Amino acid sequence: MGNMNRTVVQQRQRCRLTRGSTTAIWLIVAGFVTQFVSVGAQNYSIGAFARVPMTQELGWSRAEFICRAAWVNSRHGTGPASSAAASDRFGGRRFRVVRALVRAALFALSFIHAWWQWVVLNGVVLTVGAALIGSLVVNVTLAKWFVEKRGQAIAWSSMGVSFAGIGATPLITRCIDTFGWRVGWQAMAAATLLLTLPAALVMRRAPEDHGLSPDGKTKAQLAAGGGARAQADFDSSVTRAQAMRMPAFYMLVIAFGMFQVLIPVVLFQTIPFMTDAGYSRDTAALMIILASVPALVTKPVWGWMIDRMNPKPLGAISAILSGAALIGIVFSVQARSDLWEYAAFIVLGVGWGGMIPIQEVIWGTYFGRRHLGSVRSAALPFALILGAGGPLAVARYQDVVGSYDAAFLFVAGMSILGGVLIMALPKHDRHRAGGRTQPA
Repeated sequence: MGNMNRTVVQQRQRCRLTRGSTTAIWLIVAGFVTQFVSVGAQNYSIGAFARVPMTQELGWSRAEFICRAAWVNSRHGTGPASSAAASDRFGGRRFRVVRALVRAALFALSFIHAWWQWVVLNGVVLTVGAALIGSLVVNVTLAKWFVEKRGQAIAWSSMGVSFAGIGATPLITRCIDTFGWRVGWQAMAAATLLLTLPAALVMRRAPEDHGLSPDGKTKAQLAAGGGARAQADFDSSVTRAQAMRMPAFYMLVIAFGMFQVLIPVVLFQTIPFMTDAGYSRDTAALMIILASVPALVTKPVWGWMIDRMNPKPLGAISAILSGAALIGIVFSVQARSDLWEYAAFIVLGVGWGGMIPIQEVIWGTYFGRRHLGSVRSAALPFALILGAGGPLAVARYQDVVGSYDAAFLFVAGMSILGGVLIMALPKHDRHRAGGRTQPA
């Protein structure tokens, strides 16, 4: 009888482990798909619309077009911020389902003819969609499900961001060049609905809601002390009010804001930048692929290192490497050196590969997982306001001066300075902020 009871207990533990592992894997897959669609539609592909197709037909300058895109991104700060905070209580599934439907409004962009239509659809309707779900909510959810393997989980999920540059940019560029920019918006709307809605149904708020533990730990592993790190992370978590009294909160906002401004600038402006220099649109789209491939393949490596090393030096390396690569891009294009251009975009991708997982792990390390959505919601609007001004300023500079070079170099310098600030972050101490325990 005793042996039978032990066998039953072992079978239940194996079943629970399998269920927990399967759920965690599906969460990562859903995060990959969600970020591929949202980032591909919102960031990677926007440059394909900016140079000639929409701006020429609608009579907009580049600054006007980028102003609208950047304004939408800044408005997204209030959206993911509120939904990230709500995900602490409700999870992200309901937001993702509604957002998938709202994002289908991309289809309506194919019919615009006036400025006010662009503002209503792209600036209001799609902002509501972003208010319901964004990459931030995906990463906050994964941070609740993973502690010891948080870097790897977020890295695998965020590969969808880089895959957008490989899969979305060349396809949408070719679609626009072949069928026109209006069909391009229709294609993006269809992809959004078909991919995001199924992924939305997979999401779960936290493992404890389903009788599971972070990192797929079984009860036996927890009894043996295997869940001590996850429990400490939960117990020492700080609230949004406590986090906003910590100097590290504001340093993180500024540091990652300065680093992240580089990404939308490059994504929005690479195709116009390269075509202005005499390259074809296909070649310009290829540069995005050259950056996206190393960003994609190095993410698991970054994730592996993050879970085993201090993430601050890794964050500094990622930011400084990205800034240095952008400097290399400017001078190699000036010199018309194809080899150095390729190398610079590849190095840029390596730097990009670490940005998302490093940022999310550092936020989780400093503030814990229990209220992470609320904490991140307080920080995001500030970071996005910093990021939204970058593409607009660069586009306006090009309209006035006729060149991107100096603006790109300035943005590269901001990224490098952001890396320095990441290294200067103080040691995290949640105990002083009000957490019940002090992490090592």
